[in-house]
Amino acid sequence: MRNKIIGYSALALALALVVLALLSWLLSATMGEGVRSLLSSEGIRFFLGGFTTMLLHPALIWILLLAMAWGCMKGSGIFQLFRAPHSTFTSRHSLILPAVLLIIYVCVVLLLTVTPHAVLLSSTGRLWPSAFSRALVPLVAFGLILFSTAYGIMSRRFLSLADICQSLTNGIASAAPLLLLYVLFMQLLASLRFVFAF
Repeated sequence: MRNKIIGYSALALALALVVLALLSWLLSATMGEGVRSLLSSEGIRFFLGGFTTMLLHPALIWILLLAMAWGCMKGSGIFQLFRAPHSTFTSRHSLILPAVLLIIYVCVVLLLTVTPHAVLLSSTGRLWPSAFSRALVPLVAFGLILFSTAYGIMSRRFLSLADICQSLTNGIASAAPLLLLYVLFMQLLASLRFVFAF
């Protein structure tokens, strides 16, 4: 079901891009000013030459980081712990080190944000917008990866560095459909901006 939804969404975005190209050509031919054609030499140069620039957005990195965190959490077995009504002593005991690491991590982030003249605050001392607000998703993703990696090691789900790397790449593989939708959506958005100059 999920693959069907993603497939139909990708098809809809691709069709919208084709319709926009044709519509931009018709509107630029009839209206003259205010609309640029994607099928003109300028439009083709924009689309092909600016393809990489269209995809440059922090959301791409956020998707990758959160996917890695998801894969690490899934691979560590932390979700089974929360699903089981009566967890074993070993699985509860395996939570001690990850919980301590998470508390230390949160304390370090707090020290970097809430103390006077903290490093991650803006020059005016605000939390939003600041370096902290720009780094919020990476901070959350790294915290989740740290917690789930420690749990996976303690619960013996991760027996080597290869197991940890495998879980991180499995997370990226699970986000591959989102990456496809991201590429198509960003192309459509950039093309809309080009055609209607906003």
